[in-house]
Amino acid sequence: MAAEQDPEGRAAARPLLTDLYQATMALGYWRAGRARDAAEFELFFRRCPFGGAFALAAGLRDCVRFLRAFRLRDADVQFLASVLPPDTDPAFFEHLRSLDCSEVTVRALPEGCLAFPGVPLLQVSGPLLVVQLLETPLLCLVSYASLVATNAARLRLIAGPEKRLLEMGLRRAQGPDGGLTASTYSYLGGFDSSSNVLAGQLRGVPVAGTLAHSFVTSFSGSEVPPDPMLAPAAGEGPGVDLAAKAQVWLEHVCAHLGLGVQEPHPGERAAFVAYALAFPRAFQGLLDSYSVRRSGLPNFLAVALALGELGYRAVGVRLDSGDLLQQAQEIRKVFRAAAAQFQVPWLESVPIAVSNNIDEEALARLAQEGSEVNVIGIGTSVVTCPQQPSLGCVYKLVAVGGQPRMKLTEDPEKQTLPGSKAAFRLLGSDGSLLMDVLQLAEEPAPQAGQELRVWPPGAQEPCTVRPAQVEPLLRLCLQQGQLCEPLPSLAESRALVQLSLSQLSPEHRRLQSPAQYQVVLSERLQALVNSLRARASP
Repeated sequence: MAAEQDPEGRAAARPLLTDLYQATMALGYWRAGRARDAAEFELFFRRCPFGGAFALAAGLRDCVRFLRAFRLRDADVQFLASVLPPDTDPAFFEHLRSLDCSEVTVRALPEGCLAFPGVPLLQVSGPLLVVQLLETPLLCLVSYASLVATNAARLRLIAGPEKRLLEMGLRRAQGPDGGLTASTYSYLGGFDSSSNVLAGQLRGVPVAGTLAHSFVTSFSGSEVPPDPMLAPAAGEGPGVDLAAKAQVWLEHVCAHLGLGVQEPHPGERAAFVAYALAFPRAFQGLLDSYSVRRSGLPNFLAVALALGELGYRAVGVRLDSGDLLQQAQEIRKVFRAAAAQFQVPWLESVPIAVSNNIDEEALARLAQEGSEVNVIGIGTSVVTCPQQPSLGCVYKLVAVGGQPRMKLTEDPEKQTLPGSKAAFRLLGSDGSLLMDVLQLAEEPAPQAGQELRVWPPGAQEPCTVRPAQVEPLLRLCLQQGQLCEPLPSLAESRALVQLSLSQLSPEHRRLQSPAQYQVVLSERLQALVNSLRARASP
C-alpha cells in the first residue's frame, strides 16, 4: 500500500498535527548530537475506560498509513522555522527535510484485540528525534479510536447479539475527522452499520439510512407525483397508481383500526407514497411526524399493503420520540392483527427501529426480554463517549541506546516500566483469559503447562501460575518502515473483537463493578524496576 497511492493516508494525519514541544525537543536532540540515538517508546493507557475492566486496541491501520506517508514538506519546514528561534542553525531544517520513517519499527496489539492497563498498544523504536516527533499524532490516532471502539463494544454487550445497532452520530461528532473515526471504530466495536456515507466510501463500513421528519413534513398531500405508476415486483403486468392503491387500502386500514379516514395526515401519506415509489423494495415509514397511532401507523399500513399487493415488502418502521419500548409493543400488536385481518403474514415481522438520545440505560431497557424493538440507532452516546471523553493514553520512553529508561515521579501511578518488553496473554484450559504478563524482551517466553512466577501490581511477593495456553500479544507490524504483513480488514478486526470478548470471563466483561483483570510483571522486570527505584533514591 504505497503512501502516494493512498489519499486517505495523506488526509488522516499530517506531520505537523503535533504539539510544538515535539519540534523544540527535536531541535534539542539535534543540537546535542543525539538525533540518531536508538530509542524505544511505548503507547499505553493506565486505566480502563467507563469504569469497566477492558478496552479494545484500535487505530493501528491509521497509524500505519500515517507512518508510511510521514514526510515533512517544504511548507511544513518553513512554518517550523517561523516558530522556532530565528538563530536556529539552517542545517537543522535540512535535517527535518530528510526525515521519514524508513528506520522506524513498530510492534502492536492487533486491531480489535482486548487491551488492559500498562500493556503497550504500540511499541515504536527508531532514531530518537524521529520517534519523538511521532508521539502526538500516534496518540491522537490511537486514543479516540480505541475509546469509541470500546464504547461501541459496551453498547453491543448491552444490546445482545440479536438487535441491530446503527451508528448515526456524525452530526454530533467533534468535527469531520472525529465523525469518520467514530463511524469506523463503532463498526469495529460491534455496531452493524453507520449513517456516515464517507465511512462507507473510505473504510468499507456498511451504510444505512432512510428518511427524516423534514421529508415527511415537506409534503402537504396536494402534490401529484410526475409518475405515480409502479410496476409489479415480478416485472410482469401493467403498472399501478400507487397513490390511488394506497388510498383504497387506507379505507380498509382505518376501518380495522377504528379511525376516521380523514384522521391520518394526507401529507404524511403523500411522503410515504413518494418514498415508496423511489424505493419500492426498501420502503420504511417514519411514524411520529404527527401522531403514531392516528396517522403514522395507518398511513404506513396503507402504503405497505399497496406495495404488498404488487409483490413488494416494506422493510421497517422507525420511531424517534416518546416511550419507544411501549410504542414498539403496541405497533407489533397492530402488525400482528393486521397481518391476520388482511392475510399478509410478512407484516407480523416488519422490523421496528428506534432512535432518540439512547444511552446505556435506555438501551438496556430497549434490549430487555420481550422487547419488540429490532433496530436501534445511537448517535451522541456512541460518538461523544459522554461517560469518559478520553482514554488517557500516554507515550513514554522506555529505552535509549539499548539501556532502560524509567520515569520516577511523585505520583506512583505515573511511574513507567523500563526497558524493551514483550507481552503475553495467559489462558486457562477452557480458553478463558487468566492474566497478561509483561517481561523484558530478552527473557524466554512463558511456556504452556509450565509454572511461572509473576508479580501482581502492588504485591509484596510473587505468585505462581501455570497457564494452559500462552499467546504472544505484540506483533511486528512495521520493520525499518516496511509493512511486515498485510493488515487485516476492518471486518476481520471486527470479528476479532467478538471472539476476544467471548474469551473474557463474565466477571471481567460485566459493565458495572467488574472484577479487574490482572496485568503482572515477570520476576526480572520487577527486579529491574526495584533496582532503578533504589538507584534513584537519595
